[in-house]
Amino acid sequence: MVGDQESIAAVLNRLRRAQGQLAGVISMIEQGRDCKDVVTQLAAVSKALDRAGFKIVATGLRECIADDGSADKREMSVDELEKLFLALA
Repeated sequence: MVGDQESIAAVLNRLRRAQGQLAGVISMIEQGRDCKDVVTQLAAVSKALDRAGFKIVATGLRECIADDGSADKREMSVDELEKLFLALA
């Protein structure tokens, strides 16, 4: 994955939070909890995943803008970045 350690840590934290929330949703469904509560928690999971995805794309954009010209990194084209961004929509 592209990104500095801080960006990677932020993405992993968001994904772990989403993982915990998803486990909570599954548990709520198994317990027969109210539909409103389940949907509220499911929306929180969805938002956490979206934010993780946007953070990954934003990191990629930053790296493309601040490209140091090193030959060992595979650059993403503008079209590839746009496709990644739109995949989250």
